Amino acid sequence: MVVAVVATSATALKMLDPAAEQARARFEKFKALAGEWTGTSGHGDGPKQESTFRYAVTAGGSAVIETLFVGTPKEMVTVFHLDGNKLVLTHYCMLANQPRMTANPDGTATTVSFEYSGGSNIKSKNDPHMHAATYTFDGNDRVRSTWAMYEKGKESQKVTLELRRKKS
Repeated sequence: MVVAVVATSATALKMLDPAAEQARARFEKFKALAGEWTGTSGHGDGPKQESTFRYAVTAGGSAVIETLFVGTPKEMVTVFHLDGNKLVLTHYCMLANQPRMTANPDGTATTVSFEYSGGSNIKSKNDPHMHAATYTFDGNDRVRSTWAMYEKGKESQKVTLELRRKKS
């Protein structure tokens, strides 16, 4: 009887934490990206470059690895995971730093925005680093991410990735 009360109480507590529920729902969107993707990337109005991207669920379903520009000298990795009631990411950048970002609680059912919350190999916010990222989900087979790079304490450029799931 006590076990049923404890289980019911734990379930009720989870339901009372909307931030945790929102973070879990958003994380599930990233898990659903698992697979091979193709798409374009570009800086501002510059030329677009076609590349391959990969998403993999790992660590017993507790992390999602995004590999950008697979097999190229620009290859980078971003890892998404839950940290309590927050969705977070660490971006392993070709700038040899690792900015961490936390999902902003604002947004919509299809948009998740991340903001800088620290990092390694970044002495100050003046050092070049990725500072924000926004992911927009368009059904199960399209996603767009826009990354903002900061230098000298302000945004210096944006990079947009337009991805399509590869069909097998």
